[in-house]
Amino acid sequence: MTSEKRYQIALSLISGIGPVLSKQLLNHFGTPENIFQASKGSIAKVEGIGAKLSRLLSNQDTLLKQADAIIEGSAKAEVEIHFYKDLSYPKRLLNISDAPLILYSRGKTNLNPLKSIGIVGTRKSTKYGADTTEKIMASARSNEPTIFSGLAYGIDIKAHEEALKQDLPTIGVLACGLDQVYPAGNRPIARKMLNNGGLISEYPVGTKADPRFFPARNRIIAGLSDALIIVEAAKKGGALITGNLAHGYDKPVFAVPGQLDKSNSAGCNQLIKTMKATIYTDFQDVVEALNWDISEPERLTVLTSKLERLTGREKTVVDTMLKNNQQMSIDDLSWQSQIPLNQLASILLQLEFEGLVTPLPGKEFRLCS
Repeated sequence: MTSEKRYQIALSLISGIGPVLSKQLLNHFGTPENIFQASKGSIAKVEGIGAKLSRLLSNQDTLLKQADAIIEGSAKAEVEIHFYKDLSYPKRLLNISDAPLILYSRGKTNLNPLKSIGIVGTRKSTKYGADTTEKIMASARSNEPTIFSGLAYGIDIKAHEEALKQDLPTIGVLACGLDQVYPAGNRPIARKMLNNGGLISEYPVGTKADPRFFPARNRIIAGLSDALIIVEAAKKGGALITGNLAHGYDKPVFAVPGQLDKSNSAGCNQLIKTMKATIYTDFQDVVEALNWDISEPERLTVLTSKLERLTGREKTVVDTMLKNNQQMSIDDLSWQSQIPLNQLASILLQLEFEGLVTPLPGKEFRLCS
C-alpha cells in the first residue's frame, strides 16, 4: 500500500471535515499529502474551511497512525480500499456531492457494472413483499444487472438471496466496517455474496454499526443504482429515505403499490401519490425507463454519429476530457483546452443539450458513455 493511500485515508478520518469540504481542499491543494503539508493559514483561506476547521488537520501523526492500522486491518480482512479519484471507485457516485472520499469493498465486486438496480424495502416484509421481490429478480435476470441493497432483514436480504439464485451479482452496502456483518443473522447470505458481488462500506474495518450511519448508507445505495425499486415501505424508515434520495438524484424510482390499509405499503403509495415514484407493474417498466431495450451497437452508432458531427472548440473540449478520464472541473478544462471560461460554459451547455456531457456537483463535467 502506497504512502499516498495513508494520506487519503487520514483525510477521510478527520472529524468535522466531511466529503464535500475534503473535495474542496483537494481541488485547491491537489493531493491529500499536500493538504497535510500546507500551513494552517493557507488551509483556512479555502472556501468553507476557516481557521476553526483548519486546526483539525494539526493532529497529522495520530491520523496517519490510524490510517496505518486501517490499512493493516483491511489487508487481514481482505478488504480493498478505493479513493474517489481511483479508476476503481464507482463512477455513479461521482455525481453525488457528498459521496464518500473512501469506499471499502470485499469480495468479487465490480463497482462499475454496465447495469445496476437498487432494491430496498421494509425490514418487516410480508409474504406479498417477498413474493414480489422473487418475481422482480426472476424478471431481471435476462438484463444481467448488478443488484444493490442494504443487507438488512426483510426485503433487502430477500433481494440479495433471490439475486444469487438467479446468478446475478449482488452487492450489500453496510453501515459498519467490512470485518463484520450487521445484522449478524445475515452472515450466511453475506458469505455467499462474496463469490458473486460482495460488500461495500464507507466505514473502515473496526467500525461497529451505529443508528446514525444508516441514513448515510442509503445515499450510496441510491447513488449506485441506475434505477431504484421499493417493494414495501412504511411512511417512515430507511426505504423511504432511499427513495427520496434517488428521486433527488434524478434516478428513476419505482414503487410497488400495496393495499390502502397496509402500513407496510403506506410509504410506497405516498411516493406514487407525490409523483416521486412510478408504479411498478413489471420489470419491463425499468427496461424502458433506462433504455435497456436499445442494443449496445445501436447506442454506440448514435454516440459515434454525434461525435463525428463535432467541429472546432466542441471537439477540442471532448478530446481534452477523453485525455483526462472523461471527467474534469470547468477550471481545469478551461486551462487545458485554452478556452476562456465564459466561452467554455456555453460550449458545455450545448454539449449537454446534445447528450454528450453531464454536469456534476462542484463545477465538474463528465462525458456521457
